[in-house]
Amino acid sequence: MVDGGWWMEKTDSIVFFHPPSTIHHPPGLMKVVVGLGNPGSRYQGTRHNVGFDVIDSLASGPHAGRFQSRFQAQVAELHEDGGKVLLVKPETFMNLSGRSVRQVLDFFQAPTTDLLVVCDDINLPLGKVRIRARGTHGGHNGLRDIQNHLGGVEYSRLRIGVDAPRDEAIDHVLGRFRPAERAVIEDAVALAAQAAIVWVRQGVEAAMNKYNAETKDKGGKNLN
Repeated sequence: MVDGGWWMEKTDSIVFFHPPSTIHHPPGLMKVVVGLGNPGSRYQGTRHNVGFDVIDSLASGPHAGRFQSRFQAQVAELHEDGGKVLLVKPETFMNLSGRSVRQVLDFFQAPTTDLLVVCDDINLPLGKVRIRARGTHGGHNGLRDIQNHLGGVEYSRLRIGVDAPRDEAIDHVLGRFRPAERAVIEDAVALAAQAAIVWVRQGVEAAMNKYNAETKDKGGKNLN
């Protein structure tokens, strides 16, 4: 913080000075939910941007503040169950998401156990939601970059199925949902937003037990 409430943000060799922010919080006492995607209208509604859609859903409620530009991202603060949650949409483009995530965690001195990353997954059927407490990037470039910047895999992730590509994977994830798919993905985004709130309130194990269980058959066998 510098005089007049302005604050300094340093990334690589560049220093930015920002005007006073409405987001103030003691270090180490904030949950962070990051939705992955690509910025700009060109990418709105694409499969790769379902993480952004979940963040927008969480930010649409009455207890969320307005988005502000910080940490190479759009961020908003959500008041939830007596605590605060920072909602983050990195603007670095998908493959460089780790830059923004690292800046947020460093600034708020948040451990990786207080981080939830929401993203698309081509290995899950359309609309399926899967939560994990840790794990590798699984070929997802956004998660790969976050893993590289954090130096580990000990953070929660919430994946939303966007179905397997018929042709090239890049064309698939940067493409928009077909009309017949939109209702399914809208329900999935709403479900993922609910799962994120359970993660905030009760932790990753409770979220996994509640939402991963919905993808099992009656015999308890995973369908995915």
